[in-house]
Amino acid sequence: SRLVSTLGAGMSADAARRSACATSVLCVFALLAAGAEPARKSALDKPTLEAYLRQVELLPDDLKVQIGDPKPSQFGEFLEVPIEVTTPQGVYPIRYFVSKDGQKVVKGSIFDINKNPFEAELKKVKTDLQPSFGAPGAPVVIAVFTDFECPNCREEAKVLRDNVQKEFPNEVRVYYKDFPLDHIHPWARPAAIAGRCIFRATPAAFWDYHDWVFEHQPELNADNLKDKVLEWAGDKNVDTLQLSRCIDSKSTEKEVDRSVAEGRSLQVSGTPTMFINGRQMTGAIPWVNLSQVIKREIEYQKTASNAGEKCCEVKLPSLVK
Repeated sequence: SRLVSTLGAGMSADAARRSACATSVLCVFALLAAGAEPARKSALDKPTLEAYLRQVELLPDDLKVQIGDPKPSQFGEFLEVPIEVTTPQGVYPIRYFVSKDGQKVVKGSIFDINKNPFEAELKKVKTDLQPSFGAPGAPVVIAVFTDFECPNCREEAKVLRDNVQKEFPNEVRVYYKDFPLDHIHPWARPAAIAGRCIFRATPAAFWDYHDWVFEHQPELNADNLKDKVLEWAGDKNVDTLQLSRCIDSKSTEKEVDRSVAEGRSLQVSGTPTMFINGRQMTGAIPWVNLSQVIKREIEYQKTASNAGEKCCEVKLPSLVK
């Protein structure tokens, strides 16, 4: 062959053939080696994704990372992967999306230009049979996930109660949502259970209870909470016998649990966390800042009409039996 003739210059034909054969084999291996790629990882493999996210989020090895099963998302070729990180301060959800081939990972939120930017959050916030104040059918709805033992919640509660109805008497409705931080606040859950008992029996008394708990927060503890609540109830003509039974039986705890589960599905990681027509805002926010957000939302809804309350029906819960 031409290759043998070329290689065989100055050597025997047999030597040339052997050399050509060896050269061809080496070339084949060289080409294979050059084209070989390392095995591709997949973010759909939970251990692989966990190791990657620990690097991205700077998560220490001693923090527990729980990765759920992928589920369809509104983002076409990406699956939503629920992730929770457990820290000494609580459970923190993180929103991640993984491409269906497992090769790309996206963190954050996805928006559809034709829809409300917070439509996903709006669908998850449930306001039926929840304590509320403000204007029924308001264009702006604020859902507040809060904790009765939380100092920042106390501060934000006062901001809302002192200012919302005064400045926005017809434009804002505020809903209360329980989110007790059990790991750091020992009496937050019992206070939430008691609050739900009061709301069930005497809905109009709930906001008096809400204001009273936050006002007397420094004086309350796990040991005296029930006695103090019953003392308050007696002064407000709330049925103390019925309330005591409800508190002892924890008959409203499932309502608190549902509120907590809802908060986690909304990526709530601390209190207070507000959703203003779906927009998440965390921490104690001064009224000067909060009012600007509300005003902006009021103006936006004048043309968008894609949030707020659609009706003015007021539903009351059934009495405790």
